[in-house]
Amino acid sequence: MIDTINRNTPVSKQALIEGILQLKKEKNAVLLAHYYQDPDIQDVADYVGDSLGLSQQAAATDADIIVFAGVHFMAETAKIINPSKKVLLPDVTASCSLAESCTPPGFAQFLHANPDHVVISYINCSAEIKAMSDIICTSANAEKIVNSVPAGQPIIFAPDKNLGAYIMKKTGREMLLWDGACIVHEAFAIDKILTLRNEHPDAKFIAHPESEENILKVASYVGSTTGMINFAKTNPANKFIVATEAGLLHQMQKEVPDKILIPAPAEEDNNCACSECAFMKVNTLEKLYRCLLNEQPEITMPEELRLKALKPLERMLELSR
Repeated sequence: MIDTINRNTPVSKQALIEGILQLKKEKNAVLLAHYYQDPDIQDVADYVGDSLGLSQQAAATDADIIVFAGVHFMAETAKIINPSKKVLLPDVTASCSLAESCTPPGFAQFLHANPDHVVISYINCSAEIKAMSDIICTSANAEKIVNSVPAGQPIIFAPDKNLGAYIMKKTGREMLLWDGACIVHEAFAIDKILTLRNEHPDAKFIAHPESEENILKVASYVGSTTGMINFAKTNPANKFIVATEAGLLHQMQKEVPDKILIPAPAEEDNNCACSECAFMKVNTLEKLYRCLLNEQPEITMPEELRLKALKPLERMLELSR
């Protein structure tokens, strides 16, 4: 164990991994990690997945402690589903630009101005926004959730306007959209992507539906992170240009080790010329280890809020079976 190590003392990656594995076993803890996490965290996790898969795993676990390597709204979701379990987040500052774009006071005013709508909220939102919603969705099941609403019933879709617009086209349903977006998926550069496609004419371009319309229009496939992995596995192409947070390529490469994966370029020049979520990347192996060791930071919320947020999540999980 490395619990006596000074915070300023360098710790080897292997020592951290061994400490995390030992603590998970000792404390009956499960580690859930999103595809956008650092590869080292993905490799030590018990389950790596998208928002839908992580929600389903959180609902099914018999662990005493859930450690959520992701962002704040994901850990909140696990706590909403598992009130009797301790839910930990390695870094409590791991927020989400999309969730932050939809504040409870502003959303409450929006709903008041547009009554009699069924409110479908993307899972990338706070517990307070979930509590104001009728059904939660993820990018994997948004089309199914929208189609579950009776024809003629007006719908509010929040907070992702890009995902909402994409689902409107897929379903033919008019929806009132909240004006929110993910800074990671809005960072892709269409001109650079088109140039990259010309350089790799044999590549399939695949994109996440949180991306802007001009990106989605030129994609061979649009889908959730899990959907993108499955497409790469089943499509005969040998090369893929991938437009989502670059962390996905780690698990995708494991699934298709013989295929070539190219991260879609972002507007800003950076070391990997791809789009990365700074919020996702604040979690580290050391923070994960200390989180397990000290069982902090812990996610808590008022029971009244949890119960209100639970109802639309349960509807989503029921419709997703």
